[in-house]
Amino acid sequence: MATLELRNVNKTYGAGLPDTLKNIELKIDDGEFLILVGPSGCGKSTLMNCIAGLENISGGAILVDDADISGMSPKDRDIAMVFQSYALYPTMSVRDNIAFGLKIRKMPTAEIDAEVARVAKLLQIEHLLTRKPGQLSGGQQQRVAMGRALARRPKIYLFDEPLSNLDAKLRVEMRTEMKLMHQRLKTTTVYVTHDQIEAMTLGDKVAVMKDGIIQQFGTPKQIYNDPANLFVASFIGSPPMNFIPLRLQRQDGHLLALLDSGQARCELPLGPKDAGLEDREVILGIRPEQISLAPAEANGLPTLRAEVQVIEPTGPDTLVFVTLNGTKVCCRLAPDQAPEAGETLTLQFDPARVLLFDAQTGERLGAAGAPMPEARSGNVAQFKGR
Repeated sequence: MATLELRNVNKTYGAGLPDTLKNIELKIDDGEFLILVGPSGCGKSTLMNCIAGLENISGGAILVDDADISGMSPKDRDIAMVFQSYALYPTMSVRDNIAFGLKIRKMPTAEIDAEVARVAKLLQIEHLLTRKPGQLSGGQQQRVAMGRALARRPKIYLFDEPLSNLDAKLRVEMRTEMKLMHQRLKTTTVYVTHDQIEAMTLGDKVAVMKDGIIQQFGTPKQIYNDPANLFVASFIGSPPMNFIPLRLQRQDGHLLALLDSGQARCELPLGPKDAGLEDREVILGIRPEQISLAPAEANGLPTLRAEVQVIEPTGPDTLVFVTLNGTKVCCRLAPDQAPEAGETLTLQFDPARVLLFDAQTGERLGAAGAPMPEARSGNVAQFKGR
């Protein structure tokens, strides 16, 4: 396999038009699985096409194993791509679809047969080799498209939303299959998706994109627990992070976040943070699973009584919605703790898990009130009043 590095990559479609890709900096090691995730129109598919050579970059460099491939044609890059539409040849059998790229390279027939057999066994499609694509289900077609890419044994594999056309159940099954396949083959892979569940479950590294900019790059755990800004915090996580607008107060040298449910108020101590955060408009972020029912015996964490507005059973969890500071807030509780709408619960909060964001810029705030270094993305949506 190979390493992949993008150095200050830019893409524009003409003078006077905004950049589609802006100063993209990424590097993944040999065998890593990189996820490019973001909403429609964020530039992730354009970036994928630039890596494949289907589109030219306007500036910067793309390197594979430290060699600049930016000016190479697609056929010379030794990169295989699986498209969203699968792009199978309808008149060819599954066997011939998988073998097509190998025949173009004039491999000996015996080697082609061996490679097709290897890939078919790996993807469990040996019984489909004589069928045409029109005789296959969506999941089977997706496996054939993957098989055609795997048979080439290129340096890098690119996947452009390959599961988006599948139904929900099959999408989950194929996600697991792709994870297992990568664990076996250790292939260097770049995978485009708008589904943050795919991003969290498949990737070794995740790049969250918005408006052609990498908002954050890191492991799934880093991005989930330490989002760089409000956009990343809102995009990653299902259900998403709660955002509560408020103005911080100071008492005895400690900052306080005041939460009000309409029935009671709670002072959430945020530690000895300083440098002008008091009286500043901020967005307090807290994930649904970090709000729990208060135990019978006090454990020192702040608590607040709140009326249940809506409940949403999901099976393994029950989502409970309350109103804090005039904002709808989601709590993730176990099914046996589920209340009824209209009941009053006593909730507890862990101040150590609370995040603060600037209400004007959306940037994550550090201990001293300054933006976190990794949060300086240069293009963060405005979330004031959210």
